Amino acid sequence: MAAQPISPARRKRILRVIFISLLLDLISFTFILPLFPRLLEFYRNLEATQGSSNSILSRILLALNAYKQSFSRPISDRYDVVLLGGALGSLFSVLQAITSPFIGSLSDKYGRRTALLWSMAGNIASVALWVAATDFRTFLASRVVGGLSEGNVQLATAMAADISDEKQRASTMALVGACFSVAFTFGPALGAALANVETVVANPFATAAGFSLFLIIVETIYLYLYLPETLPSSRPAESSNGPTATPEASARPHQRTNSYLLLNFTHFVFILFFSGMEFSFPFMTYDLFAYTSSQSGRLLGFIGLLASILQGGLTRRMPPLRSIQVGVISCIASFFLLGRLTTEAGLWTAAGLLAVTTSTVVTGLNTLSSFEAAESERGGKMGNHRSWGQVGRALGPLLFCTLYWWAGRDVAYAAGGAGMLGVCALVFGGLKAPPGTSSVR
Repeated sequence: MAAQPISPARRKRILRVIFISLLLDLISFTFILPLFPRLLEFYRNLEATQGSSNSILSRILLALNAYKQSFSRPISDRYDVVLLGGALGSLFSVLQAITSPFIGSLSDKYGRRTALLWSMAGNIASVALWVAATDFRTFLASRVVGGLSEGNVQLATAMAADISDEKQRASTMALVGACFSVAFTFGPALGAALANVETVVANPFATAAGFSLFLIIVETIYLYLYLPETLPSSRPAESSNGPTATPEASARPHQRTNSYLLLNFTHFVFILFFSGMEFSFPFMTYDLFAYTSSQSGRLLGFIGLLASILQGGLTRRMPPLRSIQVGVISCIASFFLLGRLTTEAGLWTAAGLLAVTTSTVVTGLNTLSSFEAAESERGGKMGNHRSWGQVGRALGPLLFCTLYWWAGRDVAYAAGGAGMLGVCALVFGGLKAPPGTSSVR
């Protein structure tokens, strides 16, 4: 039997819950991003004073230093902590790549609400470990638990697809994407401000971690009280108040427009090059313009703010395939500009182009992915889609920065632009618009 369509009022209520909970989650998640350099520096200095030479941190730093020394160009010691932060980010992405398909499949079987609440339990444990992290080993455990349990983004995307028809899907996904842009605009700044408030001597970052934990707990309680189940199979069959589904319509197999392998591969290649460029940004701005952390933060904040404005006004009105095409072209232009720029005006122009990319490509790919999955497999398929992206996010920084240090900025960004030309070929030559997506409402 076909599931009963959700009424506009109920859909609006569910969207509000998804938006508020995801915003709380992402703000909490982004607290730690600007703190990585100081946080890891704290643990390194702590172990130096304790005389620990065989700890997990010392072994990781030894391996990273050997990797750094393999380059023909000297790399400043100021990047040691940045490399360590990148390694931890790659670890988190690898764990997400492993668990995302399982979390999605479990949500198909047991419901989105149940899967999300269990994911929140893992998130609470992860942030609680960060609050108690007076040594690097505990902090590393918090990142591992977080990587294994984080499922909010993919489940929010699946829920947004559950309650949207073909014409609503793109605008709904753009709303989810806007949460990212808003959170990445304000979350890091709030985290940095809270890190200046020291309440626990043994863990100078306990205030930021504690507030992050508070947000996660509030989000969990909010979801428990207000989030209904959105799984289509949990809704009753259509009644006489709405259009009646015929047996033929109920039994009709799901029609696919794009190959899932092509969608996932496009996602992987795009994230591979884009995440590498993202990670290289602090190095590039420092090398060219001697940017401080606060100046780099303002630049990234500009990208996030502009992306959120574009998602709220432009992306949500664009068909998903067109959104991807616009974003990839903008990304190609930014790559080649970054490889040749010599002025700050050029840097901020490239940042504006990257904001267009940030607001369009992943949102569009997620939307197309949701169209290709039947209702009974949507969580698992979208979990696989996210998994491919996380593999790209784990490999991209390592490969791109290796090229950056070995061959220089010009070659690295030219290679990135060439890679994006390959993505452009996949997008324009391979992907197709699903039926019903030519107009958006």
